[in-house]
Amino acid sequence: MKKYISRKIFMYLLTFFVAISINWLIPRMMPGDPILNLISKLSRQATNNARLYAELNQKFGMDKPLFSQYLLYLKNLTQGDLGQSIIFYPKTVAAIVSKALPYSLTLTIPAILLSFLVGNYLGALAARKKMLDNTVLPFWYVLTATPYLWLSMLLAWLLGSKLNLFPISGAYSFSRLPSATLSFVLDYLHHWVLPFASIFFVQLGGWAIGMRNLIIYELDADYSKYLRALGAPDKLVRRYAYRNARLPQITGLAVQLGVVVVGAITTEVVFGYPGIGLILAQAILGQDYFVVQGAFLMVVLCVLGANFFIDIAYIFIDPRVRHSMIGD
Repeated sequence: MKKYISRKIFMYLLTFFVAISINWLIPRMMPGDPILNLISKLSRQATNNARLYAELNQKFGMDKPLFSQYLLYLKNLTQGDLGQSIIFYPKTVAAIVSKALPYSLTLTIPAILLSFLVGNYLGALAARKKMLDNTVLPFWYVLTATPYLWLSMLLAWLLGSKLNLFPISGAYSFSRLPSATLSFVLDYLHHWVLPFASIFFVQLGGWAIGMRNLIIYELDADYSKYLRALGAPDKLVRRYAYRNARLPQITGLAVQLGVVVVGAITTEVVFGYPGIGLILAQAILGQDYFVVQGAFLMVVLCVLGANFFIDIAYIFIDPRVRHSMIGD
């Protein structure tokens, strides 16, 4: 097991290094100059102020050659320093990201887990009930093909603007301050419902279709026919089929994590939800390299961490992985 985990850790560390390098490079490929953009907001004539431009370039370390900036970026990362924001100056990137991250996690983690559990249960149920299958399968196909952005806008328009059942902006009412009180928690959940639903329903359709197809395949496999020929009850055959079908779904969960993160970003922008997605959109518009780097870094860490957890969980849920480890 130690050898297996060591290999995985090395692969993830290598992936992380490549990801943070790309993370540094991509913002600098954007057109425009973030310092000029900042100066133009400070003063109409500031774009001609060469002294101020030089001072700000030096302040943010952008007067150095690109490779020197990259080495400084890596050095600062090892020290936990994500730099200072350009558009939210003098706030640090770490402070901005740490404030936004809990909102994104409390939105995406429940949506991922619940859609996975409910979708797999409904898919397994539909695989053995033909009437239910014929009824819900077209609906699931529509859900899984629906873009997060479109569904977010639809829910905001219908349940927010038209029916006025839920608020469509923010994580809590603007008249409130965060506190550990029941009234604040209820207000927070009231704002949380629509962003959660927009992620949950899109994911639900894909998980349900995947499990339904896998169960049908497993029930028609040779081992299922053999069990029936031996007189095994249908309940036992379905149990084995479900256990085999859930393994590809768990693998799919690791793959889907990145897609869910992208969906969460667009959802947060639509609902003005103060998570990583919203500050990332603001940073891109403001050409704030450092906030873009910090936001993407959190996304990379969350996706790699979740994938690593699923890889380790495979040791316990898949006998073939355990057998290959013994062979090593």
